[in-house]
Amino acid sequence: MLYGSECLAVKQQQLHKINVAEMRMLRWMYGKTRKDKIRNIEIQRQVGVPPIDTKIREGRLRWFGHLQRRPTNAPTRKLDSIETVEIRRGRG
Repeated sequence: MLYGSECLAVKQQQLHKINVAEMRMLRWMYGKTRKDKIRNIEIQRQVGVPPIDTKIREGRLRWFGHLQRRPTNAPTRKLDSIETVEIRRGRG
């Protein structure tokens, strides 16, 4: 589920869907259903898994560290120095 999350922009709605899918998998692994009325935090604690948004943040910070250690002439580092210019585009 976390494949490619280091460099993707995840919106709040997408994060919610990822969180729901993760909790379904954790409940299935733990052998509990929503009818058992066990809170998500309790399931995560008992399975020993941190929340998915924490794991995404850790992956992004790890990727950022890799990028910062690259030489300044590397293509990925050149993107840091590109200045964006506000250009108004027409409709369509």
